Amino acid sequence: MQLDDWFLTPQERGNLSTDLDGRHPDGKSWTVGNSVRPLVHGAVYFAELLERVRAMGTGDLVLFTDWRGDPDERLTEDGPTVAEMFSAAAKAGVDVRGLIWHSHLDRFHFSEQENRHLGEDIEAAGGECLLDMRVRPGGSHHQKLVVLRHASRPEADIAFVGGIDLCHGRRDDATHGGDPQAQPMADVYGKTPPWHDVQLAIQGPAVGDVETVFRERWNDPAPVSRNPLYLVADRMHRDDRHPNKLPDQLQDPPPQGPYAAQLLRTYPVRHPGYPFARRGERSIARAYSKVMKRAQSLIYLEDQYLWSREVADVFANALRNSPDLHFIAVIPMYPDQSGRTATPGNLVGREDAMQRLFAAGGDRVALYCLENTASTPIYVHAKVCVVDDTWATIGSDNANRRSWTHDSELSCAVLEPDGDNSFAQQLRLQLASEHLGRDAQSVQELTDHAATFKAFADAAASLDQWHEEGRQGERPPGHLRRYSHKPLTRMQRVLAKPLYRIMFDPDGRSPVMRRAGKL
Repeated sequence: MQLDDWFLTPQERGNLSTDLDGRHPDGKSWTVGNSVRPLVHGAVYFAELLERVRAMGTGDLVLFTDWRGDPDERLTEDGPTVAEMFSAAAKAGVDVRGLIWHSHLDRFHFSEQENRHLGEDIEAAGGECLLDMRVRPGGSHHQKLVVLRHASRPEADIAFVGGIDLCHGRRDDATHGGDPQAQPMADVYGKTPPWHDVQLAIQGPAVGDVETVFRERWNDPAPVSRNPLYLVADRMHRDDRHPNKLPDQLQDPPPQGPYAAQLLRTYPVRHPGYPFARRGERSIARAYSKVMKRAQSLIYLEDQYLWSREVADVFANALRNSPDLHFIAVIPMYPDQSGRTATPGNLVGREDAMQRLFAAGGDRVALYCLENTASTPIYVHAKVCVVDDTWATIGSDNANRRSWTHDSELSCAVLEPDGDNSFAQQLRLQLASEHLGRDAQSVQELTDHAATFKAFADAAASLDQWHEEGRQGERPPGHLRRYSHKPLTRMQRVLAKPLYRIMFDPDGRSPVMRRAGKL
């Protein structure tokens, strides 16, 4: 396999300011020799993270970024909490450094207070954690990464990249009963909202790339916030606003597996520009655009949103160009927040995307949502894409304009250099096993993409019919339902579109790029 047929070259990344590509001695914008494992469910991720942090000691290094961090979130049923895990590591001599988005106020349903407290707990234990508001107006730092480096055990080095925050609501498992420490959501999701999510565990040379992403942000000389209100609050709380120097970066870990891995990011165009992305970076959007031109058989997507004309067109163009190509997307049935403003604001962009997809692909397009065995909707927060069982990506980015242009994002694309498709295919089959309610052995027949498309359609039809018939008799297996929603009225669309463009799905490109329609 020619990796640059699927991966971006440094020139295609379009960001000459970053160290991410230039640090590779071979001039490539990816690494080989990596082990990568999908960690499906927050409970699985939290348990492994806790085990590995507990095994660290004096001289080791922990680096993490987060969109939201709740200090009291328990990592297992009996604890410890996120704050206790990081604090114990710092007290044991581990160098703990964190960057958490300095978010909007809690009254707007964000997480300013929780993030502040987690940082305070870590600093009190001897670590260092900054509240980072170096974002475009109205934007956020949405990257979720953890890097563990070991001074004397490089074979134990590991990085975690994906969509799972260290916060309330994420510690769900395959039973989908939800996290007992729930985060407020729309009433339809119940008191402990079921949550579907995925994180990637990476070992090998790519760990050095993930660390470089953290270091570029940490070493940004710009003030962590220029907002006068934040400046006053930070001084009142005596918050750390000046990062201490990081220890020198160790050599990349030795090869650990067979996979090639490429880190993809979003940074917006902003003033002043990031020193590591002077004109922003849109390698996530560019990677999707490149890969979709090669798609021939099946695009499998799990996403929180699936919004925006620009994003939908990338998939729609692929469907037009490849008459045998099928598209499966697993998305939430309902927005995470309800109300007169939130619901239309969420749905107006999705309606437009759906129209474009179905116009391009017709019955080759299928959209599904999930529910647990109690018929409670499962909120799909995963950000996963698998193309032709060859290229796979897991990250923090959603399929919307905000994630592709406006907020900071990080994902990892994975290829098998010898072309046997093992990672991408096994990732898709693992997710299919859970969604269809089948065991791992029985889904092996779904290596055939036509069989997969039919299996998803049949499972959803059976469960939909069971509901239509009043839930009589035994519940069909699996979690899949056909996605549908009540169409917005003309007035709802008119009122929702400005809010959608400004708040829900803003554009982080320069005016020149917008006019040219470039990602």
